[in-house]
Amino acid sequence: SHVCFSGVCGDEFSILRSPQSVVFRDGSWPIPGERIPDVAALTMGFSVEEDLPWPGLAVGDLFHRPRATVLVTVKGVDKLALPVRGFSYPIENAVPFSLDSVANAIHSLFSEETPVVLQLAPSEERVYMVGKANSVFEDLSVTLRQLRNRLFEDNSILSSLPLNSLSRNNEVDLLFLSELQVLRDIASLLSRHKHLAKDHSPDLYSLELSGLEEVGKRYGEDSQQFKDASQILVDSLQKFADEMFNLYGGNAVVEVVAVKEFNSPLIRKTRSILQSSQGEKENPYNLAYPYNYNYSVIFNIILWMMIGLALAVIVISYNLWNMDPGYDSIIYRMTNQKIRMD
Repeated sequence: SHVCFSGVCGDEFSILRSPQSVVFRDGSWPIPGERIPDVAALTMGFSVEEDLPWPGLAVGDLFHRPRATVLVTVKGVDKLALPVRGFSYPIENAVPFSLDSVANAIHSLFSEETPVVLQLAPSEERVYMVGKANSVFEDLSVTLRQLRNRLFEDNSILSSLPLNSLSRNNEVDLLFLSELQVLRDIASLLSRHKHLAKDHSPDLYSLELSGLEEVGKRYGEDSQQFKDASQILVDSLQKFADEMFNLYGGNAVVEVVAVKEFNSPLIRKTRSILQSSQGEKENPYNLAYPYNYNYSVIFNIILWMMIGLALAVIVISYNLWNMDPGYDSIIYRMTNQKIRMD
């Protein structure tokens, strides 16, 4: 039994779309906030440093890994009214996290290929693009000025979204809407470069949206604006999830983290030290060591070397066994001549 105090554990980790090869189990098992990147890594088939004893993720099909992981973090709300078809889990200890470890794994394993890695926090103007992401998303609005200008272009979401109580004259509302514009632009830019969604290297998208939080601070969380913004956000996220899922041919995991507010990183340090010391003492699942990516390389080197040596021994032995002493060996040839001379 797990008791959540209000505010401590209201945050939510939701799976909007996932392929059949990735199996999430239905249940309200809390996931520690600092382990969310590990869930992303495991769904993509990468190893993690510390075992994750979380029942929400089952071992899926090891030979078919998703081509992309899309993780959207929404700040300022602990629960979104997402549709029922996905899975949701409470987050315990919501600390700030980043998917850098997953990005690094992709780079080290697929350095020759062209993975798309895009990490973006529009309202903080934080952006990190690597590999093919640079050419695909070079037109993406990343600074606040670009975001604002993009909204007032002809084909922006201002013309298509029902704004209800939100205003196109208010900075806070515009910031919120510009983040939704970024979601739409990512999907539309990727749809022009469909070949990247079909290559073998996995792609990673990590987006952090804080527009809703600003709307809540500006108007209050009981306001009509906040309710409308929440509904617009849910619709946009669902549409974005479906578009990305379809662009990757149904082979992408789309996840949403809804966090009211992050705990300070200080708590994270003490927590993770406690957790690692507990984890080292006992291994309740009797699991093997984490898989090392050099394993297959070393295994192949040793295997083929052994086979090569064994074949060499067989061939040499066979030739020695069938050797004609008089004809092949210099020793016999020399002694034969001497005998003749005598």
